[in-house]
Amino acid sequence: MKRIALGAALAASLAAGLAGCMRDPGFTGVAGVREATAAEVAACTYVSDIRMKPGTYGLLADQGVKYARNTIMADARDAGADTVVFDSVTPGADVYELHAVAYRC
Repeated sequence: MKRIALGAALAASLAAGLAGCMRDPGFTGVAGVREATAAEVAACTYVSDIRMKPGTYGLLADQGVKYARNTIMADARDAGADTVVFDSVTPGADVYELHAVAYRC
């Protein structure tokens, strides 16, 4: 009987953890915020500079960069921005920090 209760508790805990991840904008993306170039935001209002270090490197580097970009976009939305301009990154280069400027257009 204790094994069944322990298994059910473990399953519920795992489901709750996964549900929490699915609401994390780093994993799901951000609605209402677009990425633009510097030329496209010339007439927009500056909101904030945002920096973030990817949490993973090596084999998971691409996922870490994607998560960091989505998190920056969520932070920009929370600051009142609707557009983000990321610093350019050299293709194939290791990314140790992302920087973006958030605007309200």
